[in-house]
Amino acid sequence: MLSQMDDYPLHQIADVIRYPGTSDRNFYDRYYFNMHASSDDLFMVMGMGQYPTLGVQDAFVVVRRGDQHHVVRASRELGDDRMDTSVGPLRVEVLKGLEKVRFVVDESPEHPIAMDVTWEGAIPAFLEPRQYIRKHGRVLFDSMRFAQTGYWTGTLRVGDETFDVTPDKWKGSRDRSWGIRPVGEHEPQGIHEGTPIMEGMWNYCPMQFDDFSIIYILNEHNDGSRVLEEAVRVWNDPEREPEWLGRPEHEHNLVVAKPYQAFIDSAVIRFPEAPEGPLEVKVTPLTHVWVMVGTGYGLEADWKHGMYKGKKVVESFTLDLEADKDRMFGLCDNAARFELGDQVGYGLFEYGFFGDFDRYGVK
Repeated sequence: MLSQMDDYPLHQIADVIRYPGTSDRNFYDRYYFNMHASSDDLFMVMGMGQYPTLGVQDAFVVVRRGDQHHVVRASRELGDDRMDTSVGPLRVEVLKGLEKVRFVVDESPEHPIAMDVTWEGAIPAFLEPRQYIRKHGRVLFDSMRFAQTGYWTGTLRVGDETFDVTPDKWKGSRDRSWGIRPVGEHEPQGIHEGTPIMEGMWNYCPMQFDDFSIIYILNEHNDGSRVLEEAVRVWNDPEREPEWLGRPEHEHNLVVAKPYQAFIDSAVIRFPEAPEGPLEVKVTPLTHVWVMVGTGYGLEADWKHGMYKGKKVVESFTLDLEADKDRMFGLCDNAARFELGDQVGYGLFEYGFFGDFDRYGVK
């Protein structure tokens, strides 16, 4: 069946554009955003994904405010029109490709979050390295992603508080990723039983300074091998070429370390091979969200990205970080302050430990 996208010269295969070039059930196409006020006031993560071979579209927003973990999420049948990026009260609108995007959660007294905010890029969108993981013959990850830092404008309600979102302090980053990664209902594991999809330490930081951003990515295994890494300075001025910073190094201070839960209270990221001399960034996490809790990223049996929930389902809830602490584990997204010499920036400090990582005592 045709859709609006078929009127654009975008086709990659001999089929209508709503169908990807693979029938792999794990094909996905996803938006991710985060938002903070360059402070520890709150941290928000939101996203929307399509899963064409599963016939599902879903979206979520999660806000950490004080000790409260607020979630609004929705899922629906994908249908025929992949240009319809609304899911219940949540929707994404691309106002100008690679530059300006609007994210809306319609107002409802039933939900702890409502907003109408527009994101505008501070740097040109940067295409990150392709992520590829094959185990026991099966491709588990084969995805592309671009990243971008930027500013937010609009209004936000969290509980009974309303915030005026202005670009002088409300910043964040986003990514767009697509390809293959595990989604949908759990499959029979077979030979993959007990084999982790991700291993070792995952660390990801888009750092936003006044004139440039630094994009740092690292997936390091326990033996020190690196399956994915990137370190690049991207200037606000699109006329300036990105500057690769060489092999990144890390020094994290973990205050908690137990299976699938590690908490970093400070860190230093170094770029000893930077072209104009070594760079060292001091990282101070400000406030965090356990991003795998309630959003679909995690292991919860009742809500995973791409899981079929029915024709349309909308849910919301609030958890307490102390009362529900046993649920808080996995990937941790932080609003953070970054200090590079006398320059101060803000952005995302994301990390997770999957299995043993002896360097930091994670078992």
